[in-house]
Formats: sequence, C-alpha cells, structure tokens
Amino acid sequence: MKVLLVAERYYPEVGAAPTRLSNMAEGLCEQGLEVDVLTSLPNYPTGRIFDGYRHRLSKHEKLNGCHVFRYWIYATVSRKAVNRLLNMISFAITIWLFAFRIKRCRSYDRVIIQTPTLIVATSALWLFKLLYKKTCFLNISDIWPSTAVDMGVMREGSVSWKVLSWCERYLYRHADGVLGQSQEILDRVGEVTGSSERRFLYRNLSRHTIDYTSREKGHPVKICFAGMLGVAQDILSIVQNINFEEIGVEFHVIGGGNQYDALCRWVAKRPNCNVVMHGFVSKKEMENIYPQFDAAIVPLVTRIRGAFPSKVFDILPMGLPLLLCGEGEVAQYVEDHHVGFVCKPAEYDKLRENIIRLRDMNADSYRKLSAACITTTRQELDFKEQIKKCSEFLS
Repeated sequence: MKVLLVAERYYPEVGAAPTRLSNMAEGLCEQGLEVDVLTSLPNYPTGRIFDGYRHRLSKHEKLNGCHVFRYWIYATVSRKAVNRLLNMISFAITIWLFAFRIKRCRSYDRVIIQTPTLIVATSALWLFKLLYKKTCFLNISDIWPSTAVDMGVMREGSVSWKVLSWCERYLYRHADGVLGQSQEILDRVGEVTGSSERRFLYRNLSRHTIDYTSREKGHPVKICFAGMLGVAQDILSIVQNINFEEIGVEFHVIGGGNQYDALCRWVAKRPNCNVVMHGFVSKKEMENIYPQFDAAIVPLVTRIRGAFPSKVFDILPMGLPLLLCGEGEVAQYVEDHHVGFVCKPAEYDKLRENIIRLRDMNADSYRKLSAACITTTRQELDFKEQIKKCSEFLS
C-alpha cells in the first residue's frame, strides 16, 4: 500500500507535530508501506526558512525511507492575524503544484491529511479527494477552531471563527476516516458526523523503548520542563509565582520559543533562584537528559478541548512522575494511572504543594510512583503495537 502524508510541519522542524508526523511516516514504512510526505520548506520555530532550503520554490529529498516533497510557504512566527493567514493560505496554494506530478498522485492508495491547519487541510482534501478521487484520512491533533477560542486568540461567532467552523465540519463529514490524538477529538468528530465509525485513537507515542524498572529520587530534587516556551505553556508565570530556591528544588527549563528571552532575563537578575535555562535540545538528546531529573512539569494555561500534551508520552517511559497543570482528559489519565500529581491551570499554590509533596516522598514511595509510569508505558503505550493497528485501520 502506498500512502501520502500531507502536513505543514515535518522534520527537521522541532515540536510535537513534526515529531508525531515523522514517527508516523517512518513507523508505517517499517510496517512495509511505501510512504511519501508532502510538506512545506522547514521554517518552524524560527519563522525563517532553514539553511539549505532557501531561495527555492520546492525541494525533493529522501529522509529515513520516505520521499519528502517540500513547497514554499510564507514563513512567519508573528501572532498578527494577517501574517498567520498569509502563512496558511500560501501553503494551501503551493501544495497544488504537487498536482502536476500526475503519475505519482495517481499511485497513492491512501492520503493522510494533518489538521490543523484547517485551511491547508481543506485545500488538500479538495486536491486529493475531489481531483484525484483518493481515499483520504484526517490526522487531527487539535479541535480547531475550539482550541483557538479556548486559548483566547479567537472570538466565537467572529468571521474567522465562522470560516474555520465551516472548514471543520466539511473536513469531518467528507473524510473517509479519522485518526485523533485524544478521545475528546474523536468524540467531537462523532458530534459533527453523527457516527462513531471510521475513527482511530492515535497517541503521539515514543518510538523508543527504555529498559527501566523504576528510578531513585535525587538530592536535591530536580524537575524539568522540556518543550516550546510559548503562551500555551507560560513557564514564565510558573517561575514568577513559585520560589524554587525557598523550597530547595531545582527547576530546569529546556527549549525555546516566545518566552525564552524573557525567561533568560528574569533568571539573569536572580542568579540564586534555582531556575536553570538550557535552550534547545533535540528530542534524541532528551532521552539521555531526562534521566538526570526526578519529575517533569507539563503545563497548560487553560482548559483546551481535545488537548493531550504529547510530551506526556516522552516523559512516562523514562519513569519520571508528572506534575501536571491541566484539566480534562489528560488530568483524568494522570490520576487514573497514578503517574503524578495534578493541579488546575495557573493554580500555582497547588503546583507548589505538589512539588513539595514530591520532594518529601520517601524512597520507597517515589520508587513505586516511578514504577507506575513505566508499567503504564509497557501496558498501554507501545508504539509498535499502535502503528501496526494504524496500518490495519488504513487498510
């Protein structure tokens, strides 16, 4: 079976989406499928097209067994609506250049279309379902435009909300199948389509197996955050509201993004604050860095419908307990599996209590908490088993 994966973000870009999609493409290749990728010239998170890809309309390369076809995009990280719109529309248009590869387009048995972004996904569905009559699946990682409303970047009932709501309904109703990163996402699809069929829960699982049974707590206790430093995580507010020096815990911040410079300035003014900045680290390197810590913070600034932070599936295999700031499906998951402590978004006093609770655990209690993380991984979060079932679902 030959599959085309259409996604705006892909390796060597960093973040949850490029990692999830490259894992999917390479995992399907390992299942014996032939996989191509249609994506943009890499530019995230800098908002500038990477070296080696600039000053060209398109580029074809082969990465880890997959043919990757890249097309120009208006690269930006601006939060201005007009710039974000240009970003989405530019790639929604340039992917149609791929339509001229007629023989290759006709050869695909399945097309998997990543959403968001909804405008790009709608354009891709028109291209491959209407023009080439292909069987098309959606891979949904966020429930837009509901996500935008939850994050406060879009007003329900606005013109942009109405346009994206139409795209959402159109995509869900016309796709031949759906892969969703959370059960809430699949439930939303069911609400729109009135059907529970043609849906598959596809978690953003780590492809690598770690040979741990449990971990020992260090002294002093070290906790970390690894990921994008943006408004959706708001690590700056955490360090401003929790005195890590006072409670005798080190907090290590790994990553980059909109808040990185502000965090560096804040830490530079407080050299004894027990907050350490590390900058960007590759996902592969994190496998060696995570074992240096005793727990990991996973923050969400607000309740976002359908959100299930993918970093949960990077952290649990390491035996690291979670300090979750969030609500909804992910909070229920952490509590049900006893793999960490939960507080609501921006509930800093409760987060501080949870950090102290972890700090004061005796060795045996911490060992059991760590073991629960690893047991959960082995029983429920097996990437090879999931990708095998995904291949069967696509068939």
